[in-house]
Amino acid sequence: MDFSRLLPARLRRRRAPRVAVIRLQGAIGAVRPGAQGLSDAALEPVIERAFRKSRPVAVALIVNSPGGSPVQSSLIAARIRRLADETQVPVHAFVEDVAASGGYWLACAADDIWADATSVVGSIGVISAGFGLSELIAKHGVERRVHTAGGSKSFLDPFRPEKPEDIARLTGLLEEMHRVFKAWVTERRGGRLATDADLFTGEIWTGALALRSGLIDGIAHPVPKLKELYGEKVRLIPYGQRRSLLRRFGAEAGAALGAETAGALAQAVEERALWARYGL
Repeated sequence: MDFSRLLPARLRRRRAPRVAVIRLQGAIGAVRPGAQGLSDAALEPVIERAFRKSRPVAVALIVNSPGGSPVQSSLIAARIRRLADETQVPVHAFVEDVAASGGYWLACAADDIWADATSVVGSIGVISAGFGLSELIAKHGVERRVHTAGGSKSFLDPFRPEKPEDIARLTGLLEEMHRVFKAWVTERRGGRLATDADLFTGEIWTGALALRSGLIDGIAHPVPKLKELYGEKVRLIPYGQRRSLLRRFGAEAGAALGAETAGALAQAVEERALWARYGL
């Protein structure tokens, strides 16, 4: 006889295994006032609660990110790994539309990675983009005046022509970031990565192709996969960031916030450009 049926419903629910679910949605970067995105500071309380509250049997990451800051990607992923090791809780990542660049960096914090067959995965590379406005201001008769103490303080000034030495220095910085990114993926994915292809060129793949190269572990969606792993009665407990006032009340309320609104709009434009790279 199953005596658990005699328990009150409240106590019976406690017997069901719990999986904490963290949604990692959006571009990754240091968050400006009035804006919202993925940063270590913003996610710290979310990740801490997910691992430590109610003793979950696992943590699931729902990743939907086109990437962003390598530093913030590294900090967030390191926090997830530290807490996973401290609590001995396994971590599973599930890719929605995109886990590219920094988004894939976050996914690699998990013990295994699952995706839809049509998800976009990869972009293991580093990019620096900007604009050169020297000819524009010259055309309009604008004189650029810059005074520095230190020869590199005007490094890559967009209002001056590019210097070969600046380009060489930037290339060195990007290559070092790329080296760290590759080392992280290799550490986390280990022998699962295919050895007959260069996976670190910045190329992207669908989930089905990423599976062949070992970038993910299988084609699966969160609910059925977590039920397969932890039973039909598994309870999924969502954890997420609190929305800012601007997000809650819309542009009308945000317009009154002045500089904060400008920061939010600037971040929205940057994030839109990141998503557009993947046709989203």
